[in-house]
Amino acid sequence: MSSNIPDTDKKRIVIVGGGFAGLALIRTLRRSGMQVVLVDKHNYHMFKPLLYQVASSALNVGDIAFPFRKMFHGWNDFYFRMAYIERVDATAKRLYTTVGDIRYDYLVISTGCVPNFFGIENIKRTALAMSNITDALNIRNRVLRNFEIAVTASSDAERISRLNVVIVGGGASGVEIAGALSEMRRYVMPRDYPRLDMSHMSIYLIEGLGRLLSSMSEQTSAEALKTLKSKGVKVMLNRKVTDYVDGCAIFDDGESIPTQNLIWTSGIRCSAVPGLEQQTKERGGRIGVDAFNRVKEYDDVFAIGDIAAMHDDAEYPNGHPQLARVGISQGKRLGKNLLAGLKGRPMKPFRYCNYGVMATVGRNRAFVEWKKIRFGGFAAWVVWSTIHIMFLLGIQGKLKVFWGWVWNYFGHDQPIRLIIGSYERQKKEDGLA
Repeated sequence: MSSNIPDTDKKRIVIVGGGFAGLALIRTLRRSGMQVVLVDKHNYHMFKPLLYQVASSALNVGDIAFPFRKMFHGWNDFYFRMAYIERVDATAKRLYTTVGDIRYDYLVISTGCVPNFFGIENIKRTALAMSNITDALNIRNRVLRNFEIAVTASSDAERISRLNVVIVGGGASGVEIAGALSEMRRYVMPRDYPRLDMSHMSIYLIEGLGRLLSSMSEQTSAEALKTLKSKGVKVMLNRKVTDYVDGCAIFDDGESIPTQNLIWTSGIRCSAVPGLEQQTKERGGRIGVDAFNRVKEYDDVFAIGDIAAMHDDAEYPNGHPQLARVGISQGKRLGKNLLAGLKGRPMKPFRYCNYGVMATVGRNRAFVEWKKIRFGGFAAWVVWSTIHIMFLLGIQGKLKVFWGWVWNYFGHDQPIRLIIGSYERQKKEDGLA
């Protein structure tokens, strides 16, 4: 099979992964005169910070996903190939994929991360991760299907198991999906299911550390805990889910919670890149890079975003946080460095400017921290909303999300309550076939 990319006298850069980091790099290279090849297993860019809103029926998939080919209309030197990586041959300067091999002058790895189930096979097989659009739709489908099954359940025990939601991981993703589902339970589901007793539904948020949002201040953690409890979320700190057996989440002390909705946001890891295994020895499978994002031992292979572990930044000796802003900044800097190299100018080392951290807890409450500034509540939610809309791609996407949020805010509604998928597959997953 041939990748069908024409050979020219232009320098060719192959970028693996079209997340925030990869996309920022591509945009920087638009007028570079280079041949740019993007390889991704999906044909779209996903705005991951709003993934939980697809999972909680607040937004459509099309509101947060944008086709790569549409983004780069009219760019004759841009090529997209939807494929999986098979291996890298750094000596021959070739990337082998499921659609054929691709020669490169420069190779950039920006494949991001996948959920870390810590080797717990039962959880890996049955838990609902929240890493991509398929995961978000699986959460939405599972929760809504279980409501439908609960309507006809023959016992309170089965009804409770179908309605309970257990979220493992008290970082931003876990806090955000817990807040969204709690509002769904309070405002939306009683209208859709007036004959269901909502007291049978409990939302649990489990965190192995002593506080939520460990990347933020202790004061913010305490306020987030208070807010979630006020919304009826049962937060359990210093607890670990170690297995999932017979429809129950099992804790390290043997306690269990019956649930058919186990959502896993408890950690991430990077997948090894075949051919670069020796470079992925960093914690979490990250690839070690120098101050210019070059993969160690290579001059023409780079890594950016979540997968890159850089220890040359004095402010972050243990590596940068795995945040979208870091990936965007690295993508832009690498693009400028590559352009400088083509012109014979020296490259500049990457230094991350901390833009702060944010998290939202429900419809109109969020927390923002930037340097010594910290605030929460409605004002923080407005800041959070504005910044996220700014970073969405395209005017149409911004308007659709903005309108969806306005509708949700004033109507207390999460309108995308559609169960989508094969009926036979649904029956099998629900234990009905």
